[in-house]
Formats: sequence, structure tokens, C-alpha cells
Amino acid sequence: MSKITKTTVSLQAINDVKDFVNIVMRYEFDIDLVSGRYAVDAKSIMGIFSLDLSKPIELNAHTDDAEDFLKEISKYIVK
Repeated sequence: MSKITKTTVSLQAINDVKDFVNIVMRYEFDIDLVSGRYAVDAKSIMGIFSLDLSKPIELNAHTDDAEDFLKEISKYIVK
């Protein structure tokens, strides 16, 4: 069973969401976004727009090897 890599992201603008989904689509492993009691597939633009984007969103990447992925999305990670 692979471990889950967790981080927090912020997607403020429509273009952020589009760019983020384009990056996420390149990875085979499952990636979920969790906001409150809602969890959506990070590869789904419609799913992401159903979340409250005014707040940071928890990201769960279901992989042991998220290093390259985290580098690619670093501009969206809440430090």
C-alpha cells in the first residue's frame, strides 16, 4: 500500500486551476483535494470548482514518490 503525501495548496484564479489540473493529469497516481467535508479528484476541473477556493485546500497524493510532482506544483503550495 502506498503512502499518502499531504500538503496544502491555494488555487485562487481560474487560470491557476487550469494550470494545476494540466500538471496533475501528467501523473498516474491518484490525487485528491479535500476542503471541509468534501473530497474531489484533483484531475477534475469541475470538481475543483465545486470547492471553496477562497481557502487553502488540503492535497493528498497517493504515492511514495511525490518529489517531482511537489516541485511542479510548488507555486500553489501554501508555505
